[in-house]
Amino acid sequence: MSEIFTSENLLFMLRGAGVSLLLALGAVVIGCVIGILFAAAKLSNNKVLRAIGNVYVEIFRGTPMLLQVLFFYLGVPVLYQRITGTRMSADPYLVGLIALSCNSGAYQTELIRSGIQSVDKGQWEAGETLGIPYPVMMKEIILPQAFKLIIPPLVSEFITLIKDSSLISNIGALELLYSAQVLGKRYYDYLDPLILAGIMYLCMTVVTSYISKKVERRMAQSD
Repeated sequence: MSEIFTSENLLFMLRGAGVSLLLALGAVVIGCVIGILFAAAKLSNNKVLRAIGNVYVEIFRGTPMLLQVLFFYLGVPVLYQRITGTRMSADPYLVGLIALSCNSGAYQTELIRSGIQSVDKGQWEAGETLGIPYPVMMKEIILPQAFKLIIPPLVSEFITLIKDSSLISNIGALELLYSAQVLGKRYYDYLDPLILAGIMYLCMTVVTSYISKKVERRMAQSD
């Protein structure tokens, strides 16, 4: 048995997996809030809001995630220094959360927009006939129905974020992949830590898929 597979090293890897999971969970929640706001902007009758929504989505969906991570970690501090004249030290975990959230928000914008547009027009007409204010109608009637429709792609987005959290290793955040690299350097053996990291990623994604299917079945039964 490889000397890498000790209880101490396994715990070290599990902590890294926990960081990856927390980053993905935080990003999908924050991204959901961003997605709701920009989906509303894209569906707005205001041309400026629609343009802002479109530009945001195109930028974050049209550029690589790694570029976004490096921009927030390396580029933003330079901009801050140029504007204020003082240096800023970027926290890799915070930067990772921001980058993942912004990227996820762009994808969730489109998911939520399509979900809202899939809600029967009769629901909108009924709300307007009853004189329900637009924000209340969105919160109480439209969004709950839209989210039922987008649960499967939303879970897929969460799974993608779990895997994409590995990109944060490039800026020194001690998530799962970086933990594997640390052990690889320590023991001069990268194969076993990378295999173990792969198994942990697979476990997280498989369990997430299983839970989502359970939730979908329960929601289908409740309809």
